[in-house]
Amino acid sequence: MAYDLEEQEQLDEFKAWWKKNGSMVTNLALAALIAYSAWQGYHWFQNKEAAEASGLYQGLVVTDLAKTAEIKAQSAKLMENFAGTPYAGRAAVFAAKANFAANDSKSAKAQLEWAVKNAKESAVQAIAGLQLAGILFEEKNYDEAQKVLAAINDKGYEGLKASLQGDVLLAQGKNAEAKKAYQTALENLDSQGRMHQYTQQKLESLGV
Repeated sequence: MAYDLEEQEQLDEFKAWWKKNGSMVTNLALAALIAYSAWQGYHWFQNKEAAEASGLYQGLVVTDLAKTAEIKAQSAKLMENFAGTPYAGRAAVFAAKANFAANDSKSAKAQLEWAVKNAKESAVQAIAGLQLAGILFEEKNYDEAQKVLAAINDKGYEGLKASLQGDVLLAQGKNAEAKKAYQTALENLDSQGRMHQYTQQKLESLGV
């Protein structure tokens, strides 16, 4: 195939440019292909991991709470092998519930502490924090209960958090601070809910 003079000059220029830059272009293209493949592989792995974790969690939550050994084993598997999924935090809270029901508050606290630090959902972190603070409150470990409550940041649980803070403060004899906490709780709780009514009663018992 014959080329005219202008086409030949362009072809020569391209050949010269390719000789100088072709290796770099090839490497960049290869790097982009590798990166894309890695990205695709990562998302495939994430989806596969999430699906497996979901199946394990669904099996866990239908387990009889009395079968604490089985629940511990199943939740431990999720917490150790699938910590990057939301199911690990949920499993820790479920296991804590079973252990608390079995009067094993030590294990329950350990699982709730794990959920507070590692759960991928802020709501699960908040639930774990509230339950942990509740156990500490029952143990009369008021200072630790307040620390746990102070670390809860999910706005959806602000009412429950403030109500429990009021209980802790009241137990410490800090009535004025307890009143403020209960008032905050009432501002954030469903006005038609039982918790709102219960908190209102506690506030009224303090002479408000």
